Amino acid sequence: MATSVNNAGGDKVFQGQVREEFSEVDEVHKLIDSLKDVYKDNIATELVVERFTFIVDHYQEQPHLMDPHLQEMLTHLLKIASDTQGDPELSHLAFKLLYLLTKARGYKVIVRFLPHEVPDLELVLAILAKQDVKDFKTWETRYMLLLWLSIVCMIPFDMHRLDSNVVAEDGQKRAPIMLRILDAGKLYLDVSDKSRDAAAYMLSKFVTRPDVRKEQLPVFIDWCLTILTKTDSRSIPGMTAISGILSSLALLLKHGKRDDLIPFAPAILERLNSCKLFESFNNAIRKMAMKVVQRLGLTFMKAKVASWRYARGSRSLLHNLQTPSEQASSIVASSKDIKVEEEEDYDIPEEIEEIIEHLLSGLKDFNTAVRWSAAKGIGRLTGRLPQELADEVVESVLQLFTLRESDGAWQGGCLSLAELGRRGLLLPSRLPDVVPVVLKALAYDEKRGAHSVGTHVRDAACYVCWSFARAYDPNDIQPYVNSIASALIVTAIFDREVNCRYAASAAFQENVGRQGTFPHGIDILSIADYYAVGNRTNTYLSISYTIAQFEEYTIPLIEHLYKVKSNHWDSNIRELTGQALHKLTPLAPEYMAKTVIPYLLPLTTSIDLNTRHGAVYALAEVLHAVYEHTKANSRKLVDLVDVSVFESIKGITKKMDAAMMFRGISGEFMRPAACFLIRKSSMSQLPFHDDSEFLKHWHEVLEDNIQCLQIWNRQIQVAAVSALPHFLNEYFKTAKQEFIDTLLDRYISELSNVSQFAKEGFAMALGALPHFIVDGHFQQILLALIKTTKLSGKQQDDGKYADSRIEALASIARLCSTVGVNPSGSTANSVCLENVDLIYNTFLEAMKDYTTDNRGDIGALVRESSMNSLEKVTCQIVRSHPAMFSPPNCEKMMCCLVQQSCEKIDRIRKVAGQIFLRLVYSEEPSIPDIPHHQEIMEVFPKSDVNELNWAAPSDAFPKVTRLLNLPKYRYSIILGLTVSVGGLTESLVKYSSQSLTGFLTSLKNEEDLSTFSDTMLAVFKDYQKVDRVSVPMLKMIDILLTHGCFNGMEGKQNSFSLALLEVCKKEILKTKDIQKMLCSVDVFCDLLLFKGETQSKAFSQILIFLGHKYPMIRKSTANKLYETLLMFDDLTPEENQEEILTILGDTMWDDENMDNIREIRNKLCDLVGVSRPKLVGGVKKAAVAKGNDDDMDTYKDLLGRVGY
Repeated sequence: MATSVNNAGGDKVFQGQVREEFSEVDEVHKLIDSLKDVYKDNIATELVVERFTFIVDHYQEQPHLMDPHLQEMLTHLLKIASDTQGDPELSHLAFKLLYLLTKARGYKVIVRFLPHEVPDLELVLAILAKQDVKDFKTWETRYMLLLWLSIVCMIPFDMHRLDSNVVAEDGQKRAPIMLRILDAGKLYLDVSDKSRDAAAYMLSKFVTRPDVRKEQLPVFIDWCLTILTKTDSRSIPGMTAISGILSSLALLLKHGKRDDLIPFAPAILERLNSCKLFESFNNAIRKMAMKVVQRLGLTFMKAKVASWRYARGSRSLLHNLQTPSEQASSIVASSKDIKVEEEEDYDIPEEIEEIIEHLLSGLKDFNTAVRWSAAKGIGRLTGRLPQELADEVVESVLQLFTLRESDGAWQGGCLSLAELGRRGLLLPSRLPDVVPVVLKALAYDEKRGAHSVGTHVRDAACYVCWSFARAYDPNDIQPYVNSIASALIVTAIFDREVNCRYAASAAFQENVGRQGTFPHGIDILSIADYYAVGNRTNTYLSISYTIAQFEEYTIPLIEHLYKVKSNHWDSNIRELTGQALHKLTPLAPEYMAKTVIPYLLPLTTSIDLNTRHGAVYALAEVLHAVYEHTKANSRKLVDLVDVSVFESIKGITKKMDAAMMFRGISGEFMRPAACFLIRKSSMSQLPFHDDSEFLKHWHEVLEDNIQCLQIWNRQIQVAAVSALPHFLNEYFKTAKQEFIDTLLDRYISELSNVSQFAKEGFAMALGALPHFIVDGHFQQILLALIKTTKLSGKQQDDGKYADSRIEALASIARLCSTVGVNPSGSTANSVCLENVDLIYNTFLEAMKDYTTDNRGDIGALVRESSMNSLEKVTCQIVRSHPAMFSPPNCEKMMCCLVQQSCEKIDRIRKVAGQIFLRLVYSEEPSIPDIPHHQEIMEVFPKSDVNELNWAAPSDAFPKVTRLLNLPKYRYSIILGLTVSVGGLTESLVKYSSQSLTGFLTSLKNEEDLSTFSDTMLAVFKDYQKVDRVSVPMLKMIDILLTHGCFNGMEGKQNSFSLALLEVCKKEILKTKDIQKMLCSVDVFCDLLLFKGETQSKAFSQILIFLGHKYPMIRKSTANKLYETLLMFDDLTPEENQEEILTILGDTMWDDENMDNIREIRNKLCDLVGVSRPKLVGGVKKAAVAKGNDDDMDTYKDLLGRVGY
């Protein structure tokens, strides 16, 4: 079963699949049985493979559950795969499923279950011989055959006894089986797919057989070395061949006996050096060369466990939970009990020094896989060395931890230390040297440009700590417990990368379980387990505070934050560091005030951008936290913070300004940081009240950042506006009226600034002003902001100043909250009866903002701001004085919201829909006078407030169209649906049109349908020539007519169709918009289905389009008319129908000869039975007199003919 937890960040983390048995075994057998039926059907085959893959992949974490059924499944599949008389495609499919099982369970396990009797040898070789090496689609077959051969070739009979004198198909005597197996293996060593790995494994097993070893081992090794020498390692085929050879040599050295391989080891090592494989640019070659060289080292040295190695003794978890007295009596062996036996004489070959040098160099390789292989080689080889030489290896590894070495060398050193530690080769006497470098590696983070390197180093250092938990007795590691525990905790909760936090958490957990000496280990594990550290914000702001309450970790956590993380290269980490320090301050207020603040002060003006940015944020947060602590304990800030600190803070922004730190890239970070410092200083009530010159400087800093003339960055403006009310409230609350008047005049005048950034910034600032400034000037500020929300009518300016309108609307809502609601109050100091309609009209007018610029529908953000402001102001008014919320305002607001909730932009639809339902179901306060309140609640149950996904068209439109039955909302919903049904997005059009047509076809009452059509025409007329609505309207009408939505209007069909025709004709009058004309053609063709005058006028309009000056219009009209006449054969006289279709289909309507086109068009008029278009008298003569043959003049004449 799948288990999951919710971490503090709200993310659901799945802990994995816990299964008890292989429950899908019957389904797997059914899938295997179905292979014979589906293998010729590609789709069915793909489904079977996908299902089989899905099943076995679920057991990647618990593959052993398949073991009881493996033999049966493999036998079942091999029966199909090895059928030489069957279809090869079926055989390949069976081998593919075999490979999927092998991938899930591992080839070493699968090989043991494969049949390996004497008859199987010829069978496998025969099938393998038929395979096409270059067929990339069947590589699974070749891979499985070679794996099968690796176990079959180990049958306990001499290979010569299996040879026969059977003649092959070519008439030649068949080669001995020994050579056939070798040739097959050599062939697949030179391929680039996975069968190369299987070939190398098979050859290593086969060549080490006693009977084969005598004859073929020298020959095979000589062949391998020859290939290494002759192959060009710089070419792709050469790299492939060398990788195969090295892989086979590594496995050969692994599986072979030392006595058999020792004569060839020097030659192999010499060839590796001469071919310079350790310097290859190919990572795979260097990795395999490292594997070969470590296996050579093990071959040179006798396989013997070093008597000097560290043996921990008892490794029981139960032992760690015993009392100290119980542990003393149960310890079997510890480091103090180890008696180093007298070392025997070691015969150390000369080549060992060279091999170790290669491995040490491999630890510094730039590829992780190579370093990991070298580290394992160091561990394996050191275990066979005398203690003195092994100690030299450890010393060489420790020399990698210097600033001169690369990050790769640090990681390689950590990996090798972990390997040495877990093998007992890192003696306790070395811990004083090892632990400090491991602690450095846990904090390794080197900046490189705009990022840093060191993630892999810290991850490897966690692996070292994990290995120490398993390697050492608690008594040996005891002196270093506090430092290791603190370092792991710091990494687990403060590291930027989630994989490092996971690794540190796992290492800490391992140490707690196996050492049992980590302070408060169990308690911490329940807080900061493997899954809890996945959310970075949660670790910084929640877990850190909980852990820091244990005094052993308080200072280390704080120290790491202000010394290391405050100057981190990532600005998000620096800001999180400040917030974390704020949270931790109550745990060590004296330390923060006496140590941290003095440390941070000089760094606030450092020449390094990251340092000063992080220091300012950290200083501001710590200062405010100390103030809150002193206030909560009825003390003063000066009781903890020295007075000189305040003087230093006053000089920070002045020094930054003098050093030009507010300019360029530095300004993007330091400007919001300076505003943040001012905000936190004001909230901390720093004693600057009497220094007017300094306060003027801070005020200028804030206003400069609000204006943002030098650097525009919204984050800067937001930071400045956030600081402004705190600053004014603290230091200017007793200011004279003259100061307030001057400030307001300046801010209001800036709303007319041509700079869009200044206009936006001061619109935000006016909304953030504190009550003592707004009081008495509310109407003045309100009118200025309302003026800012108005559209100028110039599209360029409206798009440019859209952001200022957004902020002005938000500021109006904030000001309303600041001054409060008082029905009988004055407009100068409250929201009252005199100005409430003005405020609502401003918001409702902003809902009509559909401004577009190069960013698209920028007006959508204005509408979003208006909707959010409407909700806030409405809830405020209804909560305090419900009588001020008039029914007309309520109706207008709800209609605007429901219109936006069915428009085309997902984000706006989501915001509008959520606000609409929140107001409908609002209880505190309850919104009065909502039109059709009960009916809305029936359509939208209360669960939809949180569960309905308004951004998904498939969820939103089926419900919102049901509101069309409500008269108050019908007009607004049709207006909103128009732009969705006539939109461009496929899913939007699909679900909106399906919902609308479904609603209309469900109407049984002709009167309801007539009401809808009248409302739709009213919308069309109100938005005549407004392309945003009229073009989608034409598309929507085409969809509705095509679906026969108005067929039920038997009594009013004629009047509706005529009215629709007239509206469409007015819409395209004098237009040059091709898209609009093409949409109108679709509507006119749909109107042909209406008999009588409508059909005649529609035909006339369509035939006019057949003579249009634009070829695209003529061609599209002809195609649409052809389709319509072909579908409905009663629209034209029966005797002329075939001729009309022939003319429409055969005529080249995009021909440039307009006279010929019009003659054909006129002939169609006669055949259809409508009068030919005639030119208005006098116009053509005037055109000829001017020598003007403009087709547009002629087209105007034709439009005049039909009454335009």
